[in-house]
Amino acid sequence: MTLFLGAAAAIFVAILLVLIRLFAGPTLYDRVLAVNTFGTLTVLLLSILGFITGRPDFLDIAMLYALINFVSTIAILKFFRYRALGRASADGEER
Repeated sequence: MTLFLGAAAAIFVAILLVLIRLFAGPTLYDRVLAVNTFGTLTVLLLSILGFITGRPDFLDIAMLYALINFVSTIAILKFFRYRALGRASADGEER
């Protein structure tokens, strides 16, 4: 049990470091990477807390959050590349 509490504390410290990178990131892609890492660390933290408290339904919530994190990262990167979320043609124009 102490091992898992230590792991949760380490993940919490990593989340704080990622938040610093999020606000101090020099480029847009550093910030997107920080948001994605924040989501991944949140999934890990939810999984560990679900194990510590004995509630396996936290794993379902963590899996749903991981899926939302993945889809939103792809959408953000597509938006910053094409400046729109619609389909882009081969020449880069919006349809």
